[in-house]
Amino acid sequence: QRCVVLRFLKSPPNQNKTSEEILHHLQNIVDFGKHVMKQFFGENYVHHGEIIQLPLDFVRQLCLKVQPERPECRCDKDMDTLSGFAMCLPNLTRPQSFRLAEHRPLLCIEIKPKCGFIPFSSHVSQEIKHKVCRYCMHQHLKVANGKWKRPSKYCPLDLFSGNKQRMHFALKSLLQEAQNNLKIFKNGELIYGCKDDQDCVSDWNELARHLKPFFFPSNGLVSGPHCTRTIVKELIQVITMTLLSSTDTCRAGDMKTVPVSQGRSYCEASAFNKELVRNGKHKLESSGLPRGCLLYKTLQAQMLDMLDIEGLYPLYSRVEQYLEEFPEERSTLQIDGPYNEAFYEKLLDLSTEDDGTVAFALTKVQQYRIAMTAKDCSIMIALSPCLQDECSEQRSVVLASKSRFTFSVSVLDLDLKPYESIPHQYKLDGEIVNYYLKNVQAKDDPVMSNLFKENEDCTLVLHKV
Repeated sequence: QRCVVLRFLKSPPNQNKTSEEILHHLQNIVDFGKHVMKQFFGENYVHHGEIIQLPLDFVRQLCLKVQPERPECRCDKDMDTLSGFAMCLPNLTRPQSFRLAEHRPLLCIEIKPKCGFIPFSSHVSQEIKHKVCRYCMHQHLKVANGKWKRPSKYCPLDLFSGNKQRMHFALKSLLQEAQNNLKIFKNGELIYGCKDDQDCVSDWNELARHLKPFFFPSNGLVSGPHCTRTIVKELIQVITMTLLSSTDTCRAGDMKTVPVSQGRSYCEASAFNKELVRNGKHKLESSGLPRGCLLYKTLQAQMLDMLDIEGLYPLYSRVEQYLEEFPEERSTLQIDGPYNEAFYEKLLDLSTEDDGTVAFALTKVQQYRIAMTAKDCSIMIALSPCLQDECSEQRSVVLASKSRFTFSVSVLDLDLKPYESIPHQYKLDGEIVNYYLKNVQAKDDPVMSNLFKENEDCTLVLHKV
């Protein structure tokens, strides 16, 4: 009735927190969104919500109703039904300019763009990390571990390039192999999120059937593959335009930013890049992102990871060593909050000259946690068709070939990444790179390939010259 979302904390069974601990945890999430991420992304993009208390009977009934809908992989954690505390957030599947009473057809696209730059840090030990992005390398390890059946052709650097051709290619690749990174909702119901074993063609036909009334309301198109391709193309065009739109200003726009030019603007493993090279073109146009758009702000927050995990890990160890000696300092250092203005101010120091202090190490650790949060956030694009005379100046409007939409763009999944997860990130980084070097690059490079072939009989043939 109120078009809001309730978000409850979840925790592993037998790890029940007290009501005070749950309230504190939720307060930290709200404060972090309000005082930190809002500064990076802007007022219009971040919805930090508020904490409310609900009757326990209502919460228990809700939990019973929700449980059968939860994916199996998520059921290792239980929803908090004992404290009654929850976060109340706006429903981001509808444009935020809507009044509550408006009942219109709604379309929402959720994208997890992932990390949009290649490490430029001198601490990187393997040259491959300066050429191939983390996402493209990780795909191969995920397929090997059985998480996905096929690697995706999506490369985040194409989406973050600002070049429309590359962005279209990236979004088409996401639609072909959505994995966890793309979902489409119609009137709040999930209609597309590619399962691994699904046939993409039949999926696209089904998606086109859902989308046809949005993009071609007069039904002027014949059905069939041509129609499907046209509708998917329209969808990609509209997503691109909304991602490049600017609807906000924020302090991060005035903040001294990390120059994007420090990193390479393309990834050697990108299918788009390989296609260019195959066609004899080596110059990749990178148009750059408009400063006000959400992708630009996301990239700036991601690039607070200036040292890469390899340069960051020794600094994390320095902080850990200090905490072992002075455990009571943990709260003074604000590792677990409070996430207030003072916490944000400390993040603005972009120097990379290590003076050997714990203060320097801690600043870099906190910046890395922000960067990790930005690398894992989701972007929600909510669209609703509007007639020409309805589109008032208060609403952002995007035009398609045969229709126009009022839209809003929001960012979510902005919980600060845990301090304790840094050793896991360090270990995972090594696994991703080593697997890629041994099993992917080695196959592309015949010399390397022979080096890795262990226990194979070889015959050396000598020719008289």
